[in-house]
Amino acid sequence: MQSNQQPASPLERRIDMAVPMAEIEKQVEQRLKKMARTVKMSGFRPGKVPFKMVQQHYGDQARSEAIGEAVEKAFGEAVRSQNLRVAGYPRIEPKGGEDQGQLEFSAVFEVYPEVRLNGVAEREIERPQIEVGEAEVDKTIEVLRKQRTTFSPAARAAASGDRVTIDFTGRLNGEVFQGGQATDYPVVLGEGRMLPDFEKGIVGLNAGESRTFDLTFPEDYQVKELAGKQVSFEVTLKGLEAPQLPAVDAAFAKSLGIEDGDTAKMRAEIRANLESEVGKRIRARIKEQAMQALLDANPLDVPKVLIEQEAESMAEAARQDLTNRGMDIKNMPVDASWFGAQAERRVKLGLIIAEAVKQNSLQAKPEQVRALIDEQAQSYEQPEEVVRWYYSQPQRLAQVEALAIEENVVSWVVANAKTADKAVAFDELMGNAA
Repeated sequence: MQSNQQPASPLERRIDMAVPMAEIEKQVEQRLKKMARTVKMSGFRPGKVPFKMVQQHYGDQARSEAIGEAVEKAFGEAVRSQNLRVAGYPRIEPKGGEDQGQLEFSAVFEVYPEVRLNGVAEREIERPQIEVGEAEVDKTIEVLRKQRTTFSPAARAAASGDRVTIDFTGRLNGEVFQGGQATDYPVVLGEGRMLPDFEKGIVGLNAGESRTFDLTFPEDYQVKELAGKQVSFEVTLKGLEAPQLPAVDAAFAKSLGIEDGDTAKMRAEIRANLESEVGKRIRARIKEQAMQALLDANPLDVPKVLIEQEAESMAEAARQDLTNRGMDIKNMPVDASWFGAQAERRVKLGLIIAEAVKQNSLQAKPEQVRALIDEQAQSYEQPEEVVRWYYSQPQRLAQVEALAIEENVVSWVVANAKTADKAVAFDELMGNAA
């Protein structure tokens, strides 16, 4: 066998190989002889079928298997001799050589990149700083009150926040357009379900009143036929209900799970939950920055095959999620190509993190894993059962170990990068900034 490595791209390799045909013929004969001992054919006892008949019936199968084994063996020897880390499976291409005594072929494949870990000393990490106080508790209580809003009939003009029932007809160039007409349609003004100019046309109306007004659809409106077009709407207000927020009292506290209705306990519990959520979001922000710092400091080419495999894995997870939600994925095809950029990022990070763990001894410690499991178990009624559940399956335990490794890597990046504390607003951190 001869081999010759010919780089075609940064990570693609081509190895040309040749296997003596005599070696393959020898393997074919051995396979056929082995088959002849047990093969069954009509008119013959097992093991008594003439060899020529075995050869006629099973010769192609034996040859195919022998060639596959010879190619696999030759390829394995070639990559071992050149110390190559193969990513995925090779593409085997036959070669039409003149020497009929050799089976000539090429193996085209990708290899893992060599990761030379660069430091993160020049990378900047911002560590969000925020203190949860009474103002933040008050904001959260207001959100919880709005979530429990009730509506009652009101005899006044419509205003933002009201729930109204309307009939409407929209016309484009004098003709009613598709989707532009409805009766007894409920809308909460200010929620943003309708275009702002449409809601403005309702504000100020009393029950039983109608109004006709023009509006122009945005240029990027999802219905192309209406994008950028001016239309006329006729709206009739049929009913109006004003919002009623619940009082912050014992009944409200009980609705939040405080059995004795103590509002002081309610505030304390809300504050504790906020502090926990703030902590999670701060850790998530720091982690995102740390991972980006690793990517920026370590530009890397990665095998296309690994990206494709990761993208398909992500697509399958999305399909399973949709199925679990009761959706029919036959009518909602999920294509792996949608996840290409995310998959590439994951593959790069996986290789970089593996090298960082190796070079800096950032492996997960048993006590770290147990602490993470205990933390997750506390939210269940029987924490000890959850702990046993994790430790009963190596795959579940491996998932927690991966989280512990990530935490170690993030801590290493934060310790070695230019890390500075930065005060952030509560609304910004929680995603409620205007």
